[in-house]
Amino acid sequence: MTLPAIPLAGVIGNPIAQSRSPRMHRHWLARYGLAGDYVPLEVREANFETVVRTMPKMGFVGANVTIPHKTAALKIADHHSDRAIVIGAANTLIFRADGTIFADNTDGYGFMENLRQGAPGWAPRSGPAMVLGAGGAARAVIVALADAGVPRILLSNRTRPKAEALRAEFGSRIEVVDWVQAGEALADVKLLVNTTSLGMTGQAELKISLDNLRPATVVNDIVYEPLVTPLLQGARDRGCATVDGLGMLLHQGVPGFERWFGRRPAVDDELRRAVLE
Repeated sequence: MTLPAIPLAGVIGNPIAQSRSPRMHRHWLARYGLAGDYVPLEVREANFETVVRTMPKMGFVGANVTIPHKTAALKIADHHSDRAIVIGAANTLIFRADGTIFADNTDGYGFMENLRQGAPGWAPRSGPAMVLGAGGAARAVIVALADAGVPRILLSNRTRPKAEALRAEFGSRIEVVDWVQAGEALADVKLLVNTTSLGMTGQAELKISLDNLRPATVVNDIVYEPLVTPLLQGARDRGCATVDGLGMLLHQGVPGFERWFGRRPAVDDELRRAVLE
């Protein structure tokens, strides 16, 4: 008798030991009694394509992709979602039965679902949003905010040319604000999102004045180590609703898990506890 293959998935990055994705997916597999496994794979850039093209032969049905491979993942895929093309990077790969690779980007989805769950009172059309940073995460956040109907997006980055490049790409809805003036612009925004690594454990401090931050502003930091960053604590001290970055990680994993293992998983307190252990 031939036993059915056990589906495998994983997360590819370099480094990867810090990833919480294996805890998340293994929690879901156990919770729903599904056969399968999800493993961390530390892969150098020079080996990325070789590894990805070998994985289906090893029983893998797909993979998440993180730094520094998201752009390469988009390039080597045979098919792409529209959102992956617009963002210019992929974080989710599906290995199809016909041998082709499908690339998706679920970062923007994860961001929006986290925001909706953590700040249900926030309305996209209520007013401007400010995004700090101009890297890959910022691209996903900007696309998600624009798609949701945010009327104006203020973008501030330590190096202004990177922010200007995003404005040129995404259009006049983006307004670039000098990094040193970001604090002054906070009085007008309904949502503040930090997409930089500033404030993360082991990284430099996010030095943005919060003096003009209004209590009605929702503040989201995509950093989740620490869970309550100095930015979030400062916002809480001013009476703002805050949303931590862990939920973005959890929600972005939902579409991939559903495609790989055939069950749409729940993002709830039980999952948060399991991932934080």
